[in-house]
Amino acid sequence: MTVTRVLVLATALLAAAVPVHAEISDGVIKIGIMNDQSGTYADLAGPGSVVAAKMAIEDFGAAKKGLKVEVLVADHQNKPDVGSSIARQWFDADKVDVIVDVPTSSVVLAVNQIAREKNKALIVSTGATSDLTGPQCSPNAIHWTYDTWSLANGTGSAVVKTGGDTWFFLTADYKFGHDLERDTEAVVIKNGGKVIGKVRHPFPNADFSSFLLQAQASKAKVIGLANAGADTTNAIKQGAEFGIVRGGQQFAGLLVFLTDVHALGLEKAQGLLLTESFYWDLNDRTRAFSTRFAERHRQAKPTMAQAGVYSAVLHYLKAVEALKSDDGPKVIAKMKELPTDDPVFGKGMVRADGRKIHPMYLFEVKKPSESRGPWDYYKVRATIPAEQAFRPMDQGNCPLVKK
Repeated sequence: MTVTRVLVLATALLAAAVPVHAEISDGVIKIGIMNDQSGTYADLAGPGSVVAAKMAIEDFGAAKKGLKVEVLVADHQNKPDVGSSIARQWFDADKVDVIVDVPTSSVVLAVNQIAREKNKALIVSTGATSDLTGPQCSPNAIHWTYDTWSLANGTGSAVVKTGGDTWFFLTADYKFGHDLERDTEAVVIKNGGKVIGKVRHPFPNADFSSFLLQAQASKAKVIGLANAGADTTNAIKQGAEFGIVRGGQQFAGLLVFLTDVHALGLEKAQGLLLTESFYWDLNDRTRAFSTRFAERHRQAKPTMAQAGVYSAVLHYLKAVEALKSDDGPKVIAKMKELPTDDPVFGKGMVRADGRKIHPMYLFEVKKPSESRGPWDYYKVRATIPAEQAFRPMDQGNCPLVKK
């Protein structure tokens, strides 16, 4: 299978007066953005993640600081074997130092093993499995933006506490969907709710009619969508045709992105509860960053996945500069040592298990009458403090965490 790979020169050769750090391998920092460039997850990550990475390199001021940075881009097609092949090619032949983004949890875990085997770095923004900071944690990897535990903790608990105490899961049939279902079911039960049914659909999927009929027949108050991207928007659109919401049931989007709401439109998405770690209109810093991003990327505001790539690449470069090396596990260790601070997430940190810590937000999608214009879609229902937003470190069974 042929995989298209695009090489983007992110910074020009430096002036002779500025020395390149001697311990940078090949004299170049090579960042590989691996994601879905044209399929189910292309809008929420895809080319926008590449834009975000290039913005981070520029904002860091790599050229002025004596660092040459290149960005490589590849489409893993949401397939673990394709992602693994790209990772090996990048690490062995192209001398890539770090792979960033990586939607699709099954691809994440495959690339995680290769990064450890090759002694390189992995920073995941879009892949969601909480196992990356649990049993599969690695000294070579950091989980940056969100995970299945934080999504379940935010949306699942909020829905149960507001009366949604019986659930039916519509789940993407691969690692991400299974983990999101698992983590949300635990939260539902913990908060006094009950799961009365579940069904798993192929990934990706276009026709949800049979699955939606099962969910409708269950009479569950809440249909938990343990999927993402086009799968989520297709399920909600087709659910409207079946009159699911009109019939008194509620959809809970367990991983919903701004681009999903944009695709659905406020008429269909209004009232939807969702959990994210970033929204363009949170404060002056997020608005300024998002305006710059939109100018470069089709006038679209960034998703949390794309914002996470920006934040991750920026902190990675800070760690390389401080360490004066791009050695994989050493840079990851330095990233954990240095506090994080950027216009996307503000101040934060990276824990010993590789979990990046910052607040999460429970949002409600606005009614059309409440929106002031394009991309004005969310209102904040609750802010989940950083120390509560992610699974406690001693509960993840990460081998890196001392008992």
